[in-house]
Amino acid sequence: MMKLHGIFPPITTPFNADGEIYEAKVAHNVGKWNRTGLAGYVVCGSTGESVHLTFDEKLRMFELAAKYAAPEKLLLCGTGVESVKETLELTRRAAEMGYKAAMVRTPHYYKNLINNGPAQALYFRAVADQSPVPVMIYNWPQATGVDIPAETVAELSHHPNIIAIKESSGNIEKVMQMIRECRPGFQVLVGSAPTLAPSLAVGAVGAVLAYANAAPYSVIAIWEAHRQREFDAAMDWQRRIARAAVLVTAKYGIPGLKYAMDLNGYYGGPCRLPLAPLNPEAKKEIEDAFQGLNS
Repeated sequence: MMKLHGIFPPITTPFNADGEIYEAKVAHNVGKWNRTGLAGYVVCGSTGESVHLTFDEKLRMFELAAKYAAPEKLLLCGTGVESVKETLELTRRAAEMGYKAAMVRTPHYYKNLINNGPAQALYFRAVADQSPVPVMIYNWPQATGVDIPAETVAELSHHPNIIAIKESSGNIEKVMQMIRECRPGFQVLVGSAPTLAPSLAVGAVGAVLAYANAAPYSVIAIWEAHRQREFDAAMDWQRRIARAAVLVTAKYGIPGLKYAMDLNGYYGGPCRLPLAPLNPEAKKEIEDAFQGLNS
């Protein structure tokens, strides 16, 4: 089975002043990330503003990231949309470009009908049955309003083409339940930098972290300390990133993350509307929090 161990950034989509994909900055950012210990890249995830991209723009981002990624970096495509049909079409196109697994978010628009285990299982089985690459379930209830039950994940873990979940709720108890109840070898990754070290300590095998776009070395340090069983060092790094991680996720989100990238030598740039630019107070707060986390 493909191993999804380590730290993966869900890479941001850089836009120029006209709001178009800034292709040269994809090359710049990926080139810098290539020189780190990141395990690979997730392209067109939530942090990549995938919900603001057209179908063709997603394909272009898949193409550009694959072009500039170092050969040893594992490529994962964010292809989940509301319909099984379009999810599969995106996944097939990405697979043709060399992507090795698909991260597929929970469908959520018709909440009264699909915010339940059986409906979510129906969707993921339909995708996994036809996907040319393995599937990683993506659960982020704070954004979607849908929370796939741990019991449903355990059931889906027995599908031969569903190999992992990205659990972004920050709920450590749920992470532990999935690790206990899913089939042996099913991989639980987390999507919450503020809970990275404790999640690894209870059995998560890696993480897909927005924060890693701006300061990859600090979360790689947590991962490496965990691998070396240096748990005190992992928790020390966890405390060091705590404030910065909250600012660029829960508090200021992608606009905050992109500003932190600009501070640290990456290209963040603007977001697409309706995500608004930061005010000066927010920028100052991020500047202060990222002191000493500048790589």
